[in-house]
Amino acid sequence: MTHFGAIPLDGPFYDHLRVGEELPRQPGVTLDSGVCAIYQALVGERLPLTQDSRVCEAVTGSHRRLVSPGLLMALSVGHTTTVSRRVIANLFYRNVRLLRPVFVGQTLNTTVRVLAMRDARIRADRPLRGMVLVDCWSVADDELAMSYQRCPMLPAKGASLPGHSAEITDGRDAEDPLGGIDFDDCEELAPAHWKLSLLGPADEWPVGESVTDPLRECIEDAPLLLHLTGNLAFAHRDAEASPYGRRLVNGLQVAGLAQASLSRVIGGLATVLAWGYCSHTGPVFEGDLLSFTHTLLGERPAGDGRLRAVRVQAQAHRDGRADGVLDWTLACLTP
Repeated sequence: MTHFGAIPLDGPFYDHLRVGEELPRQPGVTLDSGVCAIYQALVGERLPLTQDSRVCEAVTGSHRRLVSPGLLMALSVGHTTTVSRRVIANLFYRNVRLLRPVFVGQTLNTTVRVLAMRDARIRADRPLRGMVLVDCWSVADDELAMSYQRCPMLPAKGASLPGHSAEITDGRDAEDPLGGIDFDDCEELAPAHWKLSLLGPADEWPVGESVTDPLRECIEDAPLLLHLTGNLAFAHRDAEASPYGRRLVNGLQVAGLAQASLSRVIGGLATVLAWGYCSHTGPVFEGDLLSFTHTLLGERPAGDGRLRAVRVQAQAHRDGRADGVLDWTLACLTP
């Protein structure tokens, strides 16, 4: 039996963590049809392989539906909040790889370990804080399914910082036209036996062209995704624990809605294989109206389909202005 350990009820704080520490594991989640249905109700995506069992079997050979990669990330990241209950902000994700397809009925478990730490610059107008880079990986039925790093900013509990000074970056290269997407790596992640042509004719989308989805989304019922995914971050549930005095919306809900928007822009979208970078460029609050713009960065053939690198940007419309809240690059598999 797995020992889950005790999760500190009032932490952990930045200065209580140490490099190499493995955080207590949360209980796994069996990805049954109920979990998938609740997620679908929250984001409303149009992925044929997650919704139609007959199409999924014809394309993948599995009699069970594919689990949305957005749901997998939301669950996995929710499990990693054993390290970020006190999060001020999640600064970025990097090296996200969905290593194999996961299907309904499998059970997801996630492990998180502290990889590096860096004290934040001390300022008189804010509490002491620091960045924590954590290594995360999830298994489905005990087989590795996804891996990534994320970097939460956490407050310190004591009167001084511990002196960590590791170099922590999001790995973004401004000169990379594919936004951190490695097509060679993604081709290895793409299931070679999938019959992608069964998803219909490919949509033509010139490289470099941007498409703004005319269907915008209002953020509502944000705590439901927290409860579904075991997300323990205080700032998402308690306005008094948020640096903004308002409850922050989980960034994976924004990414889930962005992926749902992409599924409307690309007909027959099969799945997402990897993320290049993902930065939450601004806070999102309950009641915000979100819009999404998608830019095709590049593409190449893969089997009887194609790999596409896409940049997704989201804006929150509030108080008469539009603020950028998400800048995300991903690799997806399409007909």
